[in-house]
Amino acid sequence: MSDHPSRYHRQALLPGFGEDGQRRLGDSTAFILGCGALGSMAAELLARAGVGHLAIIDRDFVEITNLQRQVLFDERDVADAIPKAQAARRRLAKINSSVRVTAIVDDLNHGNIARHASGADIFVDGLDNFETRYLANDYAVKHGLPYMYGGAVGTIGAAFAILPHTAEGDTPWEQYAAGGRATPCLRCLFEEAPPPGTTPTCDTVGVLASAVTAIASFQVAESLKVLTGNFDRICPTLLNIDLWTNTFMQLKVAGAYQRGDCPCCKHGRFDYLDGRLGSGATALCGRDAVQLTHRQSPGGLDLDRVSARLREHGNVVANRFMLRANISDGGNAYTLSLFPDGRAIVHGTVEPSVARSVYAKYVGI
Repeated sequence: MSDHPSRYHRQALLPGFGEDGQRRLGDSTAFILGCGALGSMAAELLARAGVGHLAIIDRDFVEITNLQRQVLFDERDVADAIPKAQAARRRLAKINSSVRVTAIVDDLNHGNIARHASGADIFVDGLDNFETRYLANDYAVKHGLPYMYGGAVGTIGAAFAILPHTAEGDTPWEQYAAGGRATPCLRCLFEEAPPPGTTPTCDTVGVLASAVTAIASFQVAESLKVLTGNFDRICPTLLNIDLWTNTFMQLKVAGAYQRGDCPCCKHGRFDYLDGRLGSGATALCGRDAVQLTHRQSPGGLDLDRVSARLREHGNVVANRFMLRANISDGGNAYTLSLFPDGRAIVHGTVEPSVARSVYAKYVGI
């Protein structure tokens, strides 16, 4: 069935595809960063399109709350407590057995990204925090890899196809640079990550599944353009949608590279990739807890603001020195202690990846 000649017939009819475009897809590797709502939708669409190799990294397990929007998973995955990357691999094998899927159950960080991303032709963003997005952006710029940025929360979503400015000859995608189609990178658009606690997350304000689907579909469409060499068709604007207010905007951001002084793509400083910026995690001996440290903005963390959001998820005690919240997540109980400098202690686990997941869900990074 996987080799049936008509499998991609409807796709091959499209301009820019044909047999050559389909062959290019089959020879390509897409690295999907996170397999939650965006990542699972993107993975399924890329597999159905015939991208030959999907490498999927995710640190979490499938939970019942995921099923509202994460299309690759079902109730069996919840009952079996399957890691998302493995559950995705299992499901994608039934969708398209000719696609090779590498499942990576790990927390993406500056120490392992080079190993996990080896051989990738494109990054597809399914991440839940800006810190890891900046890490991916650093790697993409340094190695000249297209990076399909995307995010969705509440009823709002945004996406942008990043084609990094890279020295000629340093990338297999030098065609886009030579053609004057390179774009601003993520740090050109957002110089600094929003401080923890200032941005909504899916776990604090909810998420509309159709907003996720719309953004993932855009990311995949742009990915297929890149992988088939149709660089002239890539959208040059930042897409921003709100499906609840019926707002659709395309923001012209091309000038951000020329006007800005980006430390990443203009000066070749890869602070997140080199480990100079980003959070650290330390398991606290004998305490069943992990301490997370974050480089915080000078104004500090607004504990009152975070407290107001967390009260919907459990008991919260807060003062000007710290916040402590009891959280039930995926059937597990955690106590989150948060300090004005962004430092946190997550009680109830000794796994840094679990602690980071709790922090990202309920505080935001």
